Amino acid sequence: MASTINSIFLRFNRRAETVAPTQLVNTFVDAGPLSALLSSTDHQVMYGRRGTGKTHALTYLVETKAANGDIGFVIDMRTIGSTGGLYADHSMTLSERATRLLVDLLTYIHENLLGFSIENDEEIDLSQAGIILDRLADAASNVKVVGVTLESKENQMESTNFSEGGVSANLSTPKLGLNISTEVKQRESESISDKIVHEGIATHRVIFGDVQRSLLEFIELIHPKRIWIVLDEWSDIPLDLQPYLADFIRRCIFPVTGITVKIGAIEHRSKFRIPIDSGGYVGIELGADVTADVNLDDFMVFDNDSDRAKDFFREFLFKHFEAASDGVDGGVPSSAIELVRQGFTQSSAFDEFVRAVEGVPRDAINMITLAAQKALDGPISVPDIRSSANTWYQRDKQVAVDSSAAQDLLRWIIDRVIGERRARAFLLESGVRHQLIDKLFDSRLLHILKRNISGRDQPGVRYDVYKLDYGCYIDLIATAKAPQGLLPLDQPGEDFTRFVEVPPDDYRSIRRAILDVSEFEASLKQNHR
Repeated sequence: MASTINSIFLRFNRRAETVAPTQLVNTFVDAGPLSALLSSTDHQVMYGRRGTGKTHALTYLVETKAANGDIGFVIDMRTIGSTGGLYADHSMTLSERATRLLVDLLTYIHENLLGFSIENDEEIDLSQAGIILDRLADAASNVKVVGVTLESKENQMESTNFSEGGVSANLSTPKLGLNISTEVKQRESESISDKIVHEGIATHRVIFGDVQRSLLEFIELIHPKRIWIVLDEWSDIPLDLQPYLADFIRRCIFPVTGITVKIGAIEHRSKFRIPIDSGGYVGIELGADVTADVNLDDFMVFDNDSDRAKDFFREFLFKHFEAASDGVDGGVPSSAIELVRQGFTQSSAFDEFVRAVEGVPRDAINMITLAAQKALDGPISVPDIRSSANTWYQRDKQVAVDSSAAQDLLRWIIDRVIGERRARAFLLESGVRHQLIDKLFDSRLLHILKRNISGRDQPGVRYDVYKLDYGCYIDLIATAKAPQGLLPLDQPGEDFTRFVEVPPDDYRSIRRAILDVSEFEASLKQNHR
């Protein structure tokens, strides 16, 4: 039986975009309030690193809404447009790149609305829908982003007057002669020119014409159906274009009652707004124009809530197992609990699996397939999990860090946190961005356990709890250098360190757990002198 289970594990699909939408619906596992939050009609940004399940969750949302009669479609922002890399081509002006992006997005929306109308011609009057969508297409062609600079005019005038006169006489002998000549020269010129001087940095504004009116007319035609527009992979749009696309969405789509927009993005790779001199902004203001209350990076890390994480990944494995076992003869496990009992040597092996994946579903799929290969004909054991986690760490996570400075920082953190403090986690001040920390977080070498905790000895200062990836200390497990706990606590008067395993909202004293990245930056500068 174990060999059959392992062979089915090896069939798991690793990426949501390669799977049929119906299978994504069947394999979706609701993480706490995720489904309820996404199902609201509020415009919403959902954050999450690659592999955390954004595409899966957003596709599930669209498919369930479509099953209830609404219109829903997912737009992969990596693929819209005619040529790859077009929007990042800096040989074109920002106005040209932003305009093409908006037009391509509207073209995609138009195609989806037209396709829905044709497929549902029994419910929708195609003669009316065609006219409205033709107007939408015409309006899309007039959408543009224009640049504006401050201009001043300089008048230049040049006037030149020149005159010259002369008299000459020549007297010669033996014959007396007299020669007198007179020369007068005069030049006068005048030039007047206007010069336009451009001052300051060009700002841009979005002109969207009649797009909103066409969308309103279409909504009235399909009432009471709702349109769900999902923009996935938002962070693949060049950063300098994101605010202009966001501004178009805010001004043109958000005001249309009957349309809901959901955006899937990576937090530190997103730029939704830029301020302008008048005190306003171009783009979307999070919290005011759109909610940003879902972050998949915070959901299923083992050290946050081990019971919830185990429940989630038990169901996650089973649903993918069911999908992959289609066509396999009977005798396979028929429940999530039975799958864990037969597929793992003991419950501690499954617990180790959940701990190793660090709350990232894509890492879970890759690790279980590696573990199944190592287990061969037997159930998966703790050594199989640790070996597969180490392989995945070296093959995928570590090599994803393309910056030597980020690799140096990771080694420095490991030395400070694991080597000196014997801990697995540390605190960084909230709201202070470090580019190298973001790189490590994006590569899933660091994970956020909790945000905005405080210490009683430092009132008013908030911290985020970061955890080192399981792969960073896997070689130290079962050795004298293994981490002793999650976070160290300050215990005055005691000659030993106490550790906490679940990060609370506030600590009595947190100085020992704080990591000062400026110390690394100072050492880096010292080494380059």
